[in-house]
Amino acid sequence: MARRTPTIAAALAVSAALLLTACGGSSNDASKDKIKGADEGTKSASPNPSGAGTGQPDLSLPKDVKLDINWSGTSDPEQKAALQGVSNYLRAFKHGLVKQDPDDPAYKAYAVGPAAEYTRTQIKQWVAGGWTPTGTDRFYKSQTNESSSTKAVVVTFCRNQSQAYGKNVKTGKVYRTKESPDSYQLYRMYMKPSKASSDTWQAQTIEVFGKAKQCQQ
Repeated sequence: MARRTPTIAAALAVSAALLLTACGGSSNDASKDKIKGADEGTKSASPNPSGAGTGQPDLSLPKDVKLDINWSGTSDPEQKAALQGVSNYLRAFKHGLVKQDPDDPAYKAYAVGPAAEYTRTQIKQWVAGGWTPTGTDRFYKSQTNESSSTKAVVVTFCRNQSQAYGKNVKTGKVYRTKESPDSYQLYRMYMKPSKASSDTWQAQTIEVFGKAKQCQQ
């Protein structure tokens, strides 16, 4: 019997559970973490996909892998930088999946500690299953807050992966799934400036809550 790829939601659920333990969290009930509806409509700044001439890693993706990132507006410079860091991380994560490399330098530029370990675990699962991403992943409804206790910017946002699929690396067959409550996740990421460069913001920890009702609205 052919091995089926886990849906993106299923893969996240496994790794998120591991990460939540590391972060001291235990709940995956997204309904407890309401996003206080900031206005949508601000597209994230586009990173240099190739990294050429910037000293940044290559973040280029194939044409069939797309990220639709639509962040809420903010006038705070640090919060803007944190959102850009999240955008860079999401793209770097996809880059690692496409390259089938659990040690891809792209994500290591934008994630450290538990966040980097979470990413590495995710990529390893995809590589072991023989799958690569395809389709469009949507990220939206962002909210940013400063955390005085961790001296970080906490970025909370939604994900709709109903049009993001897994593709068998060997056969090219796309495993399509229908939209369902599993298509929606709520993310909470703790972002800080890199120790090497204050212009580069990195994910410190990542929490993922499945079947997020507030993301389905």
